[in-house]
Amino acid sequence: MTTQYIQKGNYEATELDGEWIILNTEQYTITKLNDEGGQFWSLLTEVQTVDSLTQSLLAKFTTIENELQVKKDMEEFLANLVQCGLIEHVD
Repeated sequence: MTTQYIQKGNYEATELDGEWIILNTEQYTITKLNDEGGQFWSLLTEVQTVDSLTQSLLAKFTTIENELQVKKDMEEFLANLVQCGLIEHVD
């Protein structure tokens, strides 16, 4: 079964000068994402998988050649968001 992810709560997120800032008022943390990370954050308002997010990135940047590396990077990105308490696994 493929792991699915979604935003864990309703966090304040804003974009400033190409960076996204996510405020987690429950844990008193601020997470900064680059522009691409912020776009994926926006997609995570709905259930997503590593594959669906990877395909979104590959569709946006047609010059990306190494799909396996992109998938690995996406898994690491999602693991970091889970560790920050911003997203969760969907059962």
